[in-house]
Amino acid sequence: MTTTAPTRPDGTGPTPADVVAEAARRRTFAVISHPDAGKSTLTEALALHARVIGQAGAVHGKAGRRGTVSDWMDMEKARGISITSAALQFSYRDTVVNLLDTPGHADFSEDTYRVLTAVDAAVMLVDAAKGLETQTMKLFAVCRHRGIPVVTVVNKWDRPGRDALALMDEVAERTGLTPTPLTWPVGIAGDFRGVLDRRDGGYRRYTRTAGGATVAPEELLSPAEAAAREPDAWARACEEADLLAATSGEHDQDLFLSGVTTPVLFASAISNFGVGALLDVLVDLAPAPAGRPDTDGTPRPVDAPFSAFVFKVQSGMDAAHRDRLAYIRICSGVFERGMVVTHGPTGRPFATKYAQHVFGRERESIDVAYPGDVVGLVNASALHVGDTLYAGRPVAFPPLTTFAPEHFAVVRSLETAKHKQFRRGIEQLESEGVVQVLRSDRRGEQAPVFAVVGPMQFEVATHRMEHEFHAPVRLEPLPYTLAMRTDEASVAGITATTGTEVVQRSDGELLALFTTKWVMGVVRNGKPGLTLEPLVAAQLG
Repeated sequence: MTTTAPTRPDGTGPTPADVVAEAARRRTFAVISHPDAGKSTLTEALALHARVIGQAGAVHGKAGRRGTVSDWMDMEKARGISITSAALQFSYRDTVVNLLDTPGHADFSEDTYRVLTAVDAAVMLVDAAKGLETQTMKLFAVCRHRGIPVVTVVNKWDRPGRDALALMDEVAERTGLTPTPLTWPVGIAGDFRGVLDRRDGGYRRYTRTAGGATVAPEELLSPAEAAAREPDAWARACEEADLLAATSGEHDQDLFLSGVTTPVLFASAISNFGVGALLDVLVDLAPAPAGRPDTDGTPRPVDAPFSAFVFKVQSGMDAAHRDRLAYIRICSGVFERGMVVTHGPTGRPFATKYAQHVFGRERESIDVAYPGDVVGLVNASALHVGDTLYAGRPVAFPPLTTFAPEHFAVVRSLETAKHKQFRRGIEQLESEGVVQVLRSDRRGEQAPVFAVVGPMQFEVATHRMEHEFHAPVRLEPLPYTLAMRTDEASVAGITATTGTEVVQRSDGELLALFTTKWVMGVVRNGKPGLTLEPLVAAQLG
């Protein structure tokens, strides 16, 4: 999708009114769920329905289907999981859709959390057989924390699974949201024939395609035609829909946007059933970009001069060039390739010469982008996760949250002659947010500590240190499982107890590490005056 800057009759560029109009056309969302619920498959299916690609793929590359476009890293291909985030942009109807595909393995929740800072809505994908799983609930908690409205999709209805009404009860009980289904399945899980569209009462009947690689034909039938075609299944769907009307009620846009309700759709991403309906719901119901609050809590209007923040940095996407790509979410104004903006943390000018949309491994240069859009800035070595960029009146957006790590390991270089490569690799991984890097006087500069949310991040870090930075390393696991924020005055009191250590993060924050929650309790109860504050991930459970 090529984006070029509109030119007005008088030769000038976009006006504030143009920016407001373009922002209103944007829908920026992420797909979140537990691993293996079908996020990458749904991403492909959405792109297929928007006619961005001609044939959908599946993560595992099953017969007749290609590998997914959005999973590009070698480790992703080998394991059939998403490790990094992919940003996809495409047009549907008169809307510009920005879809952020989040990492699909439970170990990569920290990167997933950061992606949620860049979206205006989320699609919560629920496995029809497994219901709400651990990672789904963690991600939902982040959405609730950030006030992100959630659309729920019950996926894999073409396979044996739970009862639909029981799933609605679980959503209500565990999330606190009232589910308001927009579609209801005709046929039990494993016998997916179509859906009853509760908005118009009609029956949308699906037909399978070979391998689910193309858009599934959809036939719209009246209630009378549905009763004649599928008498038993249709009668059951109508009975359950009547029960829903008495309990969940109908969709209310204000309640959805305020986080009280969640619209629900039933689908099979791998068969492309119900995917078009999801696209329509996102266009019709998901919120457009609005003014983003700065550090003082004052929203910066979308028609204010350009501003954006970096939510992800990724290296090694193009092995031939060893480039570095910084993903920015545009918050206000218009972005034009080549413009010189101000780098908030340093106050220095930053030239945006190379700007791209990124679709898996595919890239396309862009000339202009608007609030809600995600742009990749190439070779942006000065940019780090959380940085603000702006033009005109200075603005600073709140820093991105750093989440509580649960796994720790000392990292040592295997080749002492490659100290420069080792240090450069450590700095790069830290700036991208792949790992948190902790240091202490006890261990010295040559033996920093990697801290991660999930242990597979260790594998990514060591793989990249060897193959990208040519500095192979050895990791020595540490016994700590819990990190708390502390201060200098508390260090002596904390480290007096066995099973503790205090380290410093690169942002200057002191973290107290504990082998167990019991040890942390001993320290806290023994010396109540110590500073021990939980990090956000710990607060979110």
